[in-house]
This record gives sequence, structure tokens and C-alpha cells, in this order.
Amino acid sequence: MFTGIVEELGHVVELERGADSARLTVAGPLVTSDAVHGASIAVNGVCLTVVEHDDSGQFTVDVMAETLDRSSLGALRAGDRVNLERAMAATSRFGGHIVQGHVDGTTTILARTPGERWEVVQLGLPNALARYVVEKGSITVDGVSLTVSSVDDVTFSVSLIPTTLALTTLGHKEVGDTVNLEVDVLAKYVERMITTKETSA
Repeated sequence: MFTGIVEELGHVVELERGADSARLTVAGPLVTSDAVHGASIAVNGVCLTVVEHDDSGQFTVDVMAETLDRSSLGALRAGDRVNLERAMAATSRFGGHIVQGHVDGTTTILARTPGERWEVVQLGLPNALARYVVEKGSITVDGVSLTVSSVDDVTFSVSLIPTTLALTTLGHKEVGDTVNLEVDVLAKYVERMITTKETSA
């Protein structure tokens, strides 16, 4: 489990594509400082398992077809910046919200509106995820825990503070770029419980 508080802005060293999978190597000295084989690291919000790591601060993960289909990882190229977060330790502070690292889909940045010291970013809202997104609710964008500042039927907006702009990929993304989305899993559990109750009534 993760919290959506990005620890490090790493970069892609290599993405080696196979027929229905890929092997991704990323440079991230902080997140590899205590890495072991089998550790979980979120890359742009996608939970991945470390299969190799070295003293240079690089780690390698395998990415299966399901992940390539549901996320933007397959479009990464060498040099691209990525948000990195290690799995949450039991003794850690819970700074963001419950993030599984299971991406629900992707969307596109539609607009960026700078403020005095912040920026409002508007994104498309996929129809399949719309029912889980509410104003002032939590959402994960490229692995970053954010609060929805406004939402309508087809778009939602988030407000980025200077720290988020400086320390995550969201400060560098442009209009038209694709990002990963993970909605609040609590909303999905509530929906499931209500649906099951109505079906059995």
C-alpha cells in the first residue's frame, strides 16, 4: 500500500519491450537505498516489484500486458521523469490517502491555469470512473495524492501547490500529456456493498 506522497523524482534508464510485456529500469537513489528483491515501488502510481537493483541507484521491474494496457508506462522513454514512492511502512505517517498502486485508467491534461503560487490543472474524466470522483474527494494522478477541487460530467480539476509542482512530474506535464488515474478504493468498496445489498434484497 502507498499514500500518494511522492518520495523522489526519478528517471527512466531503459524500457525494453517484449511481445506482451516490458522490462523497465529506473534510476532512483532514494527509493533503492533500502530496496530488496521483491520490494514494491510505485512508478507514476503503478505498483511494481523490484527484480533487480544495484549500488548505482537503479532498479528493474517487469511490467505485464495488463499494466501496459491500463497505464501510461508503455509510452515511457529513456530520460523521462517518473514519480517514485516506496510501499508504506507500518510505522510511517499517513500523509496522503489509501493508494493501492492499481491504476484504474488514464486521462489527458486539458488545461493548466497558473495562480500566484499554485496551478489549477484540468483533466478529462473517463466515463467509467466518473461515479467515484467527487469534489473535495481524493484521487491519485501519476501516483500523487490530490484533492479534487471541482468536477463535472466530463472533467475534474486539482490544485497543485509549489512543492507538488517542484517535486513531481505534474510540474512538468503539458496540455495533451497522458497521466495515470487511481480513484479512491473506499468509494469502490461502498459501491460494491450497496450493489450487493440491493441485489440480495
